[in-house]
Amino acid sequence: MPRRLLPALAFLAGCLALSSTPRPARAQMPAILPMRERAAVIDGWLARRLETVVPALMRREGIDLWVLIAREYNEDPVLETMLPATWLAARRRTILVFYDDGENVERLAVARYNIGTAFAGAWVPEEEPDQWKRLADLIAARDPAAIAVNRSATFALADGLTAAEEEAFRVALPERYRSRLVTGERLAVGWLETRIPDEMAVYPMIVRLAHDILAEGLSEAVIQPGVTTTADVEWWYRERIRALRLTTWFHPGVSIQRAEAAVRDGDFSAPPEATVIRPGDLVHVDFGIAYLRLHTDTQQHAYVLRPGEVDAPEGLRRALAVGNRAQDLLTAAFRTGRSGNDILRAAREQAAAGGIRATFYTHPIGFHGHGAGPTIGLWDRQDGVPGRGDYPLFPHTAYAIELNTAVDLPEWGGQTIRIMLEEDAYFDGETVRYLDGRQTRLLLIPRPR
Repeated sequence: MPRRLLPALAFLAGCLALSSTPRPARAQMPAILPMRERAAVIDGWLARRLETVVPALMRREGIDLWVLIAREYNEDPVLETMLPATWLAARRRTILVFYDDGENVERLAVARYNIGTAFAGAWVPEEEPDQWKRLADLIAARDPAAIAVNRSATFALADGLTAAEEEAFRVALPERYRSRLVTGERLAVGWLETRIPDEMAVYPMIVRLAHDILAEGLSEAVIQPGVTTTADVEWWYRERIRALRLTTWFHPGVSIQRAEAAVRDGDFSAPPEATVIRPGDLVHVDFGIAYLRLHTDTQQHAYVLRPGEVDAPEGLRRALAVGNRAQDLLTAAFRTGRSGNDILRAAREQAAAGGIRATFYTHPIGFHGHGAGPTIGLWDRQDGVPGRGDYPLFPHTAYAIELNTAVDLPEWGGQTIRIMLEEDAYFDGETVRYLDGRQTRLLLIPRPR
């Protein structure tokens, strides 16, 4: 290595060290609860969800008994969301049973341990050593017409019953009940996608928290044009999230578009290479956090000011407005009972009629970043998504409104750029509202004084 490069590398290392050092939370940043208080919130929400969401779903789907089965460290994704906050995994074999007698929904735990206060223990190994036989006896005593289990060829999150556990369950069941086994797909998806009022009182603040972190990363506090790379910013986000005692559910993505440079053509099968951020760049970030078992997913843009500039070029500002218009067309297509594919089709037709080159790939969000529910396009499936796209839209559900629009930029010689946007929103059955607003103005680096 040439010795003349050593001072420059030392300077760069110092810049990176400063940019990755956790900064104090800004005054307007929402409060982040201590772990013990988070557990109380999570358990309170869980109790209300079990009391309200499960009975409504079982009656909607005509299921009188629902069985969830998992083993430690191989948890059914649905069962995992039903564990108390202090349970970080299932224990041994954990079996949950819901039985609707028409008036009340009984909750049982066919497990070695009580599961918090929500599920009453229903197995004493010293009296009946065979856990499967105990489960079969409980089912026979209730004589259900339909026994739902979590298996699905369409939704991975509703396919939590493993092959070995299903085989053992079938062997243990009396013959007359095996024919009553049905898929619990719509129960599982319904549980995961439904948001209750208690959650929705807090979800906007979780998204605001994510917005604040995102904006901090796209600022001069982190980015030194000509020095900082897109990979540096990605890792700054990882460190910042950890410093705030939060987690992310995917590695943040940061990329740039600039004049007279090759840009992404809409193929998102591979991440872009790390690039030094320079004045005149349009910077894009894809970022999400997990907090109180709820997830966020956001994509926004920032413009790096050239010397003498006080705002982004007019063409970039207009391009963002086109992206906002595409968001409006998509959310206007939301109708209760309409499938994800029908929403996609309606939005694409309206975009084409307005001369907007849009690609839609919106997904449910909540307990998981890419949640269960209607898929509204994929970036490489704009003609619809069989199965997941056929699922209908239900009220009281949340979505990451994700899309991109291709726009020709006059200031860059007519070069095509992509405005890639994603904002979290809630559908109440009638309208869609953004949980903490959406980006309608480009962030500027540095911020104007």
